[in-house]
Order: sequence, then C-alpha cells, then structure tokens
Amino acid sequence: MDYVKPGEVLGSMIEAGKTKAELGIMQLIVRGSLGGAILACATTLAFTAVAQTKIPMAGAILFPVGFVMIILLGLELVTGSFALIPLAVLEKQTTIRRMLGNYFWVILGHLIGCAIYAALYGLTITKMGTDLSNPMVQTLITASEGKTIAYQSLEAEGLALAFIKAMLCNWMVTLGAVMAMTSKSTSGKILAMWLPILTFFGQGFEHTVVNFFVIPAGMMLGANVTLADWWVWNGIPVLLGNFAGGLLFTGLLFYLSQKGSGSQKGSKPGATAGAELPGRGEAGLAGTPALEKSV
Repeated sequence: MDYVKPGEVLGSMIEAGKTKAELGIMQLIVRGSLGGAILACATTLAFTAVAQTKIPMAGAILFPVGFVMIILLGLELVTGSFALIPLAVLEKQTTIRRMLGNYFWVILGHLIGCAIYAALYGLTITKMGTDLSNPMVQTLITASEGKTIAYQSLEAEGLALAFIKAMLCNWMVTLGAVMAMTSKSTSGKILAMWLPILTFFGQGFEHTVVNFFVIPAGMMLGANVTLADWWVWNGIPVLLGNFAGGLLFTGLLFYLSQKGSGSQKGSKPGATAGAELPGRGEAGLAGTPALEKSV
C-alpha cells in the first residue's frame, strides 16, 4: 500500500521542519531562488493556457506542475515551511531563531529567482524590448495592477481582503506539501499534491511567491505600480496572511487532530519519514530526504 497514515504524516512534518531549519544560508538562498523561478515559470505557463483557451480553469489545471517540480527536487518554498517549521519549534526540535532565519534567506532567494525569471521572460515576450504586442504583456500588467492598486482603492478593507485571500491560499498550498507525504510512490505524491494547488490557483487566492514574480514583471513592462504599492498593498499583507493560514489551518489544526493518535504513538516524530518519501537510501523509490525538506 502506498498510503501513509495521518499520524505518521505528522511525524514526517515535524522531521521535515527540523531538517529545513538546519539548512545552511547558501543552500536556502539557492533552493529558494530555484523554487521561485520554477513557480514563476509555472505561472506564465498557466497564463499562456488561459490566453490560448479563454478558459481560466485551464491555467489552474496546469499550474501545479511548478509545485510538483519544487517538491520532487527538494527545493524551498517558504509558504510550505510556514506549516512545517513551527511544528518543529513546538516539539522543541528547533528554535524560533532558526525558523526566522530560514524564512528570511528563502524569501531572499525567491526574490532573486523571480526577478531573474521576470527579466528573462520580459525580454522573450517583447522580443528584446522591441515589440509590446504580445498579449502576455498586457496580462502581466493587468495582473500586477489588480494585485496592488485594486486593493489600494478599497483602503483598509483592501488590506483585509488581501490578508484573507492569502490565508485561504496557503491553507491549500501547505496541504499540498502535507499531501505529498501521504504516499510512498512518486505518482501518488504527484496526484495528492496536485489537488490542493489546483484548488487555490483556480479561485484566484493570493500567493506571496507567485506575486514576487507577477508584480515586478508587470512593473518592468509598464504597470502603474510602485515599490510602495507592491509591499504595502500586497507584499506585507499577503506574506502575513500566508503565514497565518499555513500555521493555523494546516500546521496547528492538523497537529491537534493527530497528536497522540494511535498511528503516531511509540514513534519518534519523523521516524517513519524515510519510508514515506521516494529516493532515500539506495533503494530507488523508497524515500528521499529531498522530499522531506521541500516546500
């Protein structure tokens, strides 16, 4: 059976959080940069699918490819860590200082990776800056403005709306990270994590790493958005909302639902993680630490 019981998944979550908190600064920056760039590439794929089919849900169906690549390659996505590392802190497997250090360096990596991809993609769709007729140019400009000045027009209610949409988003994103731990096979992991990621993207919720690409890309292409607009009306409230949603809806509530359950009793947190994740040791599809650390 591929299926891993929820109590065992909780152990894997705690172990993954501990492992992620112990990574070095360079590893966090590089993994964060790659994670950000891959997610940005998946975003442009989704936007392209919508432009070609005129069906918004087509983009949602395709977008999870980026999340899957990040998970399977053991890269970093700070939004997933919002549910995992706090559990390791709760279990005294790591410290708040290490948790915050992980978040800071991974976010820095995300900003670097997303900025590089935004610049390269912008040069591609504008033919090295000579042609702005590609419909993706206007798509990114519209999306950038819709994620910033649209909230600004609502004033305080706009900040609250961005925060709420970010909470709902990261409930699903962190579920994607956790669902990947519910199967021992690669195919099972892919299918399990695909479902919640499709769910968040299809409903237009706010994901901070996606926005690290969309908003700067739109700005590069001429969107009427300033750095202050980005961080005041999207960057900060969405980051906080993602943290709150991941920590509360997935991290703490799943912890409370499974702590002390029969399937976890008698095992050290994370003791079964190696058996759950593909590639660990020399047995091919037996499990890999890369998957435990990712997202």
